[in-house]
Amino acid sequence: MVYAIISDIHSNLEALSAVLERIDSIGVDEILCLGDIVGYNSNPNECIRIFRERAIRSVAGNHDVRAAGIKEPYDFNEIAREALFWTRKALTEENLSYLKALPERLYLKNGKGVAVHGALTDSTDTYILSPWIALRNFEEILSSPDLPPVCFFGHTHVKVTYQYTKGKVLTLFKDEIDLNPEDLYLINPGSVGQPRDRNPDASFLVYDTESGRVTFYRVPYDIDLCYRKIVEAGLPIELAERLKIGW
Repeated sequence: MVYAIISDIHSNLEALSAVLERIDSIGVDEILCLGDIVGYNSNPNECIRIFRERAIRSVAGNHDVRAAGIKEPYDFNEIAREALFWTRKALTEENLSYLKALPERLYLKNGKGVAVHGALTDSTDTYILSPWIALRNFEEILSSPDLPPVCFFGHTHVKVTYQYTKGKVLTLFKDEIDLNPEDLYLINPGSVGQPRDRNPDASFLVYDTESGRVTFYRVPYDIDLCYRKIVEAGLPIELAERLKIGW
């Protein structure tokens, strides 16, 4: 199986369309999403429609569950909260129901991996931002016989790989990684719709389960068009500005 793993679309139709075009040119067996289909940007319904039409499986992200009303955004900053409430009003009933039905985890075929939004220890809200937090999730894998050795996570909007080998956690930023079957991995593809690594290009990865190779990709998209639509929708200008700097 060859999987494309995408994450954190955040209602960015231009970035999602560019990424899917690139994925289609590569050719994969399935596309999986690590959550946060909505939030921040101006095209939540259009993005969900693409997911539904293409039968793209996704887990629930923290913005997804709050847009669906499952949780309230009391812990969001002011800008994120404003965008969240805008998203709630914009979503159709059909798409609200879609978000409510998203699962906390997805499993790749034949035990080749598991997908979450935030972390194995907290599916929607915990950020894996350091080797120490990664270690807690590796301990979760080690103590749970049903969990595969490879976990894909999102939420941070930064592409990174944590490798657990011989009792140590390594942090890798390579664009291509050949997985060691003796080790454990936590892998973040970065964000499609709002990268936060000072690179504005949309980010995703491709995982070949047969070869064990993970390859990261960056894709430019029409940021100016996305910018204009954010402004026209009355969303905070900061959400448009940050797209241009990848932060």
